Amino acid sequence: MIFSRVNFQIAFAHLMNRRRQSLVSVLGVALGVGFFIATSSLMQGSENDFVSRLVDSQPHITVKDEFREPARQPLFMIFQDGAVALKGVKPREYLRGIKNYKGKLEQLEAIQGVIAAPGLSGASIVRYGGEERNVSILGIDPDVEPRLTTIEEDMREGSLDALKTTADGIVIGKGLSDRLQLRMGDLASVIAPSGNVVLMKVVGIFRAGNVLLDEGQAYVLLKDAQVLFNKPNIADRLRIKLPDPNAALEFSRQLEQRWEYKAESWQEVNEDILGLFVVRNAILYSIVSAIMIVASFGIFNIISTVVMEKRRDIAILMSMGFRARDIRAIFLIQGFVVGIIGMLTGWGIGVGLISILASIEFDVEGLIDAQGFPLDYGFTQFVIAGIFALASAVLAAWLPAHRASQVRPVDIIRGAA
Repeated sequence: MIFSRVNFQIAFAHLMNRRRQSLVSVLGVALGVGFFIATSSLMQGSENDFVSRLVDSQPHITVKDEFREPARQPLFMIFQDGAVALKGVKPREYLRGIKNYKGKLEQLEAIQGVIAAPGLSGASIVRYGGEERNVSILGIDPDVEPRLTTIEEDMREGSLDALKTTADGIVIGKGLSDRLQLRMGDLASVIAPSGNVVLMKVVGIFRAGNVLLDEGQAYVLLKDAQVLFNKPNIADRLRIKLPDPNAALEFSRQLEQRWEYKAESWQEVNEDILGLFVVRNAILYSIVSAIMIVASFGIFNIISTVVMEKRRDIAILMSMGFRARDIRAIFLIQGFVVGIIGMLTGWGIGVGLISILASIEFDVEGLIDAQGFPLDYGFTQFVIAGIFALASAVLAAWLPAHRASQVRPVDIIRGAA
């Protein structure tokens, strides 16, 4: 008889007798659910967008011709215990570039699902028509680059393949093209730090939507970069993409232990930003949780009031054969009904808020294209919000429901008499 038809009828009658308070409680739950859904959608969407822009669009690991800690000099290794200070000793110079990078590349390519390519990067000046800009030049393999990054998808004119068929070709960003008025087929002077000057032909223009890339990054063939920077047969980095981006941190540590070269995963490079995501999520979820707690107090208040007002009715029901658990069920049903109606209403509010957020566009400094709020449209946040709403509603109703089940009919009837 706990959840019998009669119990439901009595529970609904109590709620209908206090329509205004019931409506306020439902709205409290609905607003909590709606804001939870919208907030969760925004937070999860921003994280997914971050992964898409800064992780999937770039290599997961970059092995550089650097060391995490400076290598020990031979003289210090000889006098490990006795030397206190050494003066006038010239440190050993190490040739920049990854030793036997082709062999290391073969080791990486032997691992299933791993994509890797060598690269050579350096600062340079691009000069055209009396104007010049500082640009980072990256020597690449055009056959592998589309699988490492999204640069091929960002091409607006030309293609990466043109680097293979054009002598001294260069691919530049739309921002740099606009700054220098460089167009497809134009010849620009590229000046290396050593003073070496190479006349390069524009064979492609990309637009990544990021000012730093569109104005400050250019791509050339690896061998052309080696000529430009006067570093024949040298690569200063290995760029790696894994089947599972989440495995990048552990895999980079393994590579660093094996080769000693500094291996940076995308998690390490973006550690500060990922930390901010955690803090931001904690703050926003705390705010939404506070809204749900306030809504729970509304449910607690209305059911407690009903219990106080209906003590004589409760006593009569118990004298008619209703057991304590039946009385408890009546008031738990009230909490559940408020929770379920509030949940469904909140889902509608959540959908509306997401639609409003999706329609908003704004300009962000550093990004060329107008941006909108990145949103996640998954059903997970609806389920979580629903469970949270129902749980908080039932828990808020539990204490007054328990008190109602402890009513002693004899005492109430005698007191009334």
